[in-house]
Amino acid sequence: MTYEVRPLGPEDQKLAWDLGSLAFGYHEQPMPDGWNPDASGRRTLGVFDPAGRLVAKAVDREQGQWFGGRVVPTCGVAGVATAPELRGRGLGRLVLTRLLEGARDRGAVLSTLFGTTPLPYRALGWEEVGALTYWTVPTRALAAVRPDPKTTLRPAAEADIPAVYEIYRQVARAGTGLMERSGPAFGATPAQLLADYHGFTVAVDDAGTIVGYASWDRGPGYDASGKLTVDDLIGLTPEATCTLLAMIGGWASVAPTTVLRLGTTDPAWSLIVRTDAKVATAQPWMARVVDASGAVAARGWPRHLAGEVDLDLVDDVCPWQQGRWRLTLSGGEARLEPGGAGTVRLTPRGLAAWYAGAATPEQLRRTGFLTGGDADTDELLRTATAGPPPTLHDYF
Repeated sequence: MTYEVRPLGPEDQKLAWDLGSLAFGYHEQPMPDGWNPDASGRRTLGVFDPAGRLVAKAVDREQGQWFGGRVVPTCGVAGVATAPELRGRGLGRLVLTRLLEGARDRGAVLSTLFGTTPLPYRALGWEEVGALTYWTVPTRALAAVRPDPKTTLRPAAEADIPAVYEIYRQVARAGTGLMERSGPAFGATPAQLLADYHGFTVAVDDAGTIVGYASWDRGPGYDASGKLTVDDLIGLTPEATCTLLAMIGGWASVAPTTVLRLGTTDPAWSLIVRTDAKVATAQPWMARVVDASGAVAARGWPRHLAGEVDLDLVDDVCPWQQGRWRLTLSGGEARLEPGGAGTVRLTPRGLAAWYAGAATPEQLRRTGFLTGGDADTDELLRTATAGPPPTLHDYF
């Protein structure tokens, strides 16, 4: 059977809604007025059978993620669905392969996604590199944290949101994988952002500067079921972190459970007893390099690292980056140019895990994702992407 693969247009909105709602379990809900699968920053690609039926689709979200202190242009894959009768017949591979090609054409060099199962995405070169994790902590465990007397808290106002975004950006710049919360995929106004939460609190130092914030929701009830969910708790100073955590601890009498979204190396862990914390939810996320040369040029690298290594990239899904390349690093910059001896061979999953700093060459060699090389090439590759573990705080 011959299938047509094309971007969805306005006339395809109902088809996209019906396929997505059936796949993801909201088929009893009517399509909202004005719903658009191709809202700002989103490109939906569809597969149509000869009768004009939409049988598969996937969304390319235009977004950026921080690696090595720089924002890397990224294709966030979402809304992947295939008609139930045609699953397992290669339609997912067809739409995703075309999606990656289109993402590269528009300038994306990396792709990330949250997969309901890793298997079909691993077959196409994505690899798990991190997880978006919420932790459950007894609120009383936070009540022992003492606020800083010179740091004050107040509800955030719309005028505070640029400062809030800059606080987040400072943390994201120093991390690995965190989303850049600007651009078409993040179009909420300050008023909309504040309206998304029951509480949005800023921490202000004694000079009047906003040095931290917390966004949180108060669950129903005030008995044992009472719960507070904290999406972001970021302090640029230890005083801000302590004071924000102390505020959360102040809910202990009516919300005995706190759910915190935290990365594994978040500074808040220095004030929380890890044995008190349990994973509430963990959603693994996956990465794939779409344009190897562009991805190398886009991210930041260690400023004091210099050297070369010859790579042999294997990639039948993105054949434009398959072959031999020479990686050169110097002064915080890197370039990947055709040529070289192909000393170190990397599969797409190995390239993704190495690029994201999720695995060392030694680990990749044990999985078969990296072959060749020696102790010197291992040391250069290991050092090049060493840093904080990959972390995401935004689901898409």
